[in-house]
Parts: sequence; structure tokens; C-alpha cells
Amino acid sequence: MRKSGIPLYVQVKEAVLTDIKNGQWKTGDKLPTERELSEKLKVSRNTVSQAYQELEAEGVLVSIQGRGTFVCDRDDAVRLENRKELLMKIIDVAMEEGLQLGFSIEEFSELTEIRVREKMDLLNRVRIVFFECNREQVDYFAKRVQFGSGVVVKPIILHEFRDDMDVLLPEVNSSDLVITTFFHYDEVKELIGNRKQVLAIALDPQLETIVKIARIPAGRKIGLICRSDNFANKVMLSLKNAGLDGLQMKVTTSTEANDLRSFLHDIDFIIVSPGRKREVEMLAVRHQEIIEFIFQPDVASINLLRAALIDVRRG
Repeated sequence: MRKSGIPLYVQVKEAVLTDIKNGQWKTGDKLPTERELSEKLKVSRNTVSQAYQELEAEGVLVSIQGRGTFVCDRDDAVRLENRKELLMKIIDVAMEEGLQLGFSIEEFSELTEIRVREKMDLLNRVRIVFFECNREQVDYFAKRVQFGSGVVVKPIILHEFRDDMDVLLPEVNSSDLVITTFFHYDEVKELIGNRKQVLAIALDPQLETIVKIARIPAGRKIGLICRSDNFANKVMLSLKNAGLDGLQMKVTTSTEANDLRSFLHDIDFIIVSPGRKREVEMLAVRHQEIIEFIFQPDVASINLLRAALIDVRRG
């Protein structure tokens, strides 16, 4: 089961996907339990659990408490229909509760429409502040993560907030919710006190990014181009956690074209932070593969944030 450089949970995930594509497991089939698959593949149960969780988040598998883990239909339209069916059941339950409280179906429909309009109007006025320690992650989060129509995400760098608190504190005071990562949660809480609710999320490396890096042949020279030492350190930590800490890697945060050309001269594979890929493509002297290193919130964090936004109460 082991391949040099590729994390075990990624290997398990790919093995499950291969079996599904080959027809060994079809839509609706029940998969082996975590214990059974770990014994078969000679890996830890935690490794199998991590692989199953990734596949569940991607809609490939579904876990039903008390019954087991099953293969979902990979067709996006069918998955959407399954989600709609689940939502319809939730609506049915709410309707039944409303009828038991003495409301008619017409009244239930009217109240539901009113509530939806109220929540949509609320989302159009929501402001979020997102704290992180490096420019790459706050900018990516603010531009790419969508929570709903009209939601504004204000990115703030931690050290800039500490250095210029008088200017940036009003941004926090006027926000509805403050978000940061688990790593910086205590620091942010200390900085802003009880002014606002702080919600912590998990930012993990995109799985595709880790797989691409894991597949770089041994001995090749790798260059990391980013904008901050903090981002570079997080990349190194992520690679170490994935068992890829033995890579030969050079790092630069320079934005000077001549410096970058010189840096790229003897590099075989290039890793870039979000926002620098196009710049590096124009400067690359050879046809090196360029891998964008992306940190993104996990599915659970996004769902938690969406639920928190709906519960926001403006003063």
C-alpha cells in the first residue's frame, strides 16, 4: 500500500476511487467498515477514516449512522436531487410542526416567505472581518469564498492590526462577525476582547495540491515563490504533516523580475502562493510545472460559517 512520498490517506482515497470507477463498488453499495478496510490494506484505522471523510466531503460517499458508508451517485445532477430530497423532508417536518401549532398550510407558506426575505436582506448587509498572519491567505479567502449575496469580507493581517490598531479597530467594531483560523483564535480574542464574536475555522491545503507535490520525482529541485515568510512557513509545516518534509526546496518572497528569473533558472518544479501564478508563468525560463499552493476552509467550516451568518443579529 505504501508509495514513497504520497500520504497514506491519499493512497487509500485513490484506491477507493479506483474500485468505484472499475465497478467493484457501485452506487448504493455498502463499503467495508473502517476497521475492515484498515486490516485489508494494512494501514491504521485513522488513515481510512481520513480518506472516508475526504470522500464524503466531495460527495462520493455518504455515511448513515447505524447502517454504514455507501457509494453515492457521482452524477452531479443526481447528487443535487438527493440534497433537494433531504431538504424537502426537512421542510415537511417544519410544516407538520406548524400544523400542530395551529397554523394552516397557507399561513406556513406566507410566514416562510417572509422569513426568507428577512434573511436575504440580512445577508445583503453582513460584514465579516477575517484575520490571518499572511497576505496570501486573507486575500484568497476574501476573494474566493462566497457565503451569500452581498456578504462583504474584510481581510486584516494580524501584524498590521497590532501596528495600526487605532485605524483598523473601527473595521472590527462595524463588523457582524470576526473569523480567524484555529491557530490564531486565542491571539485574535486577546486583541479584540469582547467587542465581537470570534469564530475559528480550519484552513487546510487543497488535496490536489498535496498530491501534485507528492508526485514530484525524488531529487528534483523545487522552488517556492510567495509574498511572506509566514506563508512559506505554513507551506513547510503542511508538507511535513503530509510526510513530505524531505523535499529539496528553495524559497523566495521577492517581487523583482530579475531576482525571480535568477531564482527560477535551475528550478525543476515551481510552487507559488495564490495570486502569483500568472506573474511566474511570464518569467519562467523553461517549461517547469507550476503548482499553486492553496489553503481553503474545509466543508465543515464553510457550513458552520453559513449557519452563523444566518443567526447574525444586527444592532
